[in-house]
Amino acid sequence: MDLSNTIVLAIIVTSFATYISRLLGAMTSEKVSAKSKIFEWFNLVAYSTLAALLGRIIIFPAGVLASADLVIRILVLVVCIFIYILSKKNLVLPTIFSAILLSTLTSL
Repeated sequence: MDLSNTIVLAIIVTSFATYISRLLGAMTSEKVSAKSKIFEWFNLVAYSTLAALLGRIIIFPAGVLASADLVIRILVLVVCIFIYILSKKNLVLPTIFSAILLSTLTSL
């Protein structure tokens, strides 16, 4: 099997796995109350997974972010969390400010 067939097969298999799980979730979503314990558990698992990924990106970065010092990355994180809280949970301001602050501090 050549490389192009392998890539196409990988795309088909991963698409099938993704869409089957989404289909099953859509079919069973009406039966799960948003206030149920299972829904709360899935919500907590999703947030904890996201937090773990963000922590990994900050502590063990790859690519261009690896050129910034750990102290700078943590400083940008703390400042952006503070901006997020002050801006009444606005996600746009800390996102834009993090890019500006990170590029400014790493260029110094």
